[in-house]
Amino acid sequence: MSTALVLFRQDLRLSDNAALTAACLAHERVLPVYIHAPSEHSPWQPGAASRWWLHHSLQALRGQLGAQGGDLHLIAGAPLDCLRDLIRASGATEIHWNRRCEPAAIAGDTVLKAALREDGIAVHSHAGGLWSEPWTLATDAGQPYRVFTPYWRKLRARLPDPAPLPAPRAREWLRLPGSLPTAALGLLPAIRWDAGLQASWTPGEAGAQELLEIFADDAVSDYAKGRDLPARHGTSRLSPHLHFGEITPAQIQRTLQDRAARSGSRQRPDLEPYLRELGWREFAHHLLYHFPHTPEANFNPRFDAFRWAETDALSLERWQRGRTGIPLVDAGMRELWHTGWMHNRVRMVAASFLTKNLRQHWRHGASWFWDTLVDADLANNTLGWQWVAGCGADAAPYFRVFNPYLQAARFDPDAAYLKRWLPELASLPAKALHEAWRHPAALAAKGYPAPMVDLGASRDAALAAWGAMPA
Repeated sequence: MSTALVLFRQDLRLSDNAALTAACLAHERVLPVYIHAPSEHSPWQPGAASRWWLHHSLQALRGQLGAQGGDLHLIAGAPLDCLRDLIRASGATEIHWNRRCEPAAIAGDTVLKAALREDGIAVHSHAGGLWSEPWTLATDAGQPYRVFTPYWRKLRARLPDPAPLPAPRAREWLRLPGSLPTAALGLLPAIRWDAGLQASWTPGEAGAQELLEIFADDAVSDYAKGRDLPARHGTSRLSPHLHFGEITPAQIQRTLQDRAARSGSRQRPDLEPYLRELGWREFAHHLLYHFPHTPEANFNPRFDAFRWAETDALSLERWQRGRTGIPLVDAGMRELWHTGWMHNRVRMVAASFLTKNLRQHWRHGASWFWDTLVDADLANNTLGWQWVAGCGADAAPYFRVFNPYLQAARFDPDAAYLKRWLPELASLPAKALHEAWRHPAALAAKGYPAPMVDLGASRDAALAAWGAMPA
């Protein structure tokens, strides 16, 4: 009786899982495995919010497999040592996994595959959670893309009509003794601060499918406008599910296309704006693969000479805690702290305030988001912070400085978002929040802090520092 081992990593789902399907088709027995080895992601080990999500996603996957009489074998340690132990215990002759695209993961998998093949084990890697793996697209000159629009044009033209794989059933799920309880991985916080995350999310494949159904039924029809309104559920909120591989772009594309096809011609939604946003995720992975230094270093080396302000621990803490005195920035940072997520429009504003009005290095912001976001993704986090800071690929020009007051008035006109996350200001009229600098006494009476900086003066200082860089 032949046995295969399936190694789960950032693909915590049963459906549209190429590695799992291949193993189930070729072998009588299949052993699903997850190896807890956070050091293999060094120096970007998962942050606290990601660890919370991982715990619950693993629990959800174990429940799915348990419903079929199987289990996810959890083990902690060095991946090669763990796999060799499991091969001896199970008699497996093949290992299947889905490829990952972060630089450390690629390097680790390359070493792992070579060592296992030397042991005589057949190792099969499969395309995982992207439309197009980062090394498959290049410019006509054979170079990596640095600008999104031509990248998306080529990727969009090559997108296949997706046919996601159904969830397979193994002829026999193999279970071995010694599997750890999920709690033994120590992923949950010792002091429980996660009530807001629990109220906001349902990690796992079923949670991803539920959000997709809600999005397909409602928000996608008005996505082009609704995605910019932070008080509305105008986005899919699928980013953490995509990061942990609980759903794939192909599944999303197929569901949205099928739903649109069933709509009448007058009601048929325009899916292109949303597909384009998924394209940005692909572009981020393309950049990280070809420019693996960018989580730590500027993509544009000209910014190596930029005069950042000295690191200010107090200013960073006020920004992190949502106590800057700038309502839209504070609302976003409090939403992040409570839910592990922040609306993308507000992310840009909060990042602009940190990197331009406070002139703190973008790496400070990237590190904080890495620890607090449930959708913390090395490729997307790097692209987003360098884009706002002006030093990334296809970045917003540095002189584009988001004005939080104007952004709030335009995209949160009745201040519903501001009042939700700044409850101490909920009794004030929207105009007082949109023009907070005109009403310092009213805000101070509510216990709200005065602005950390003058937006105009700090913008001028940032532009002066930008202008002083060598050409």
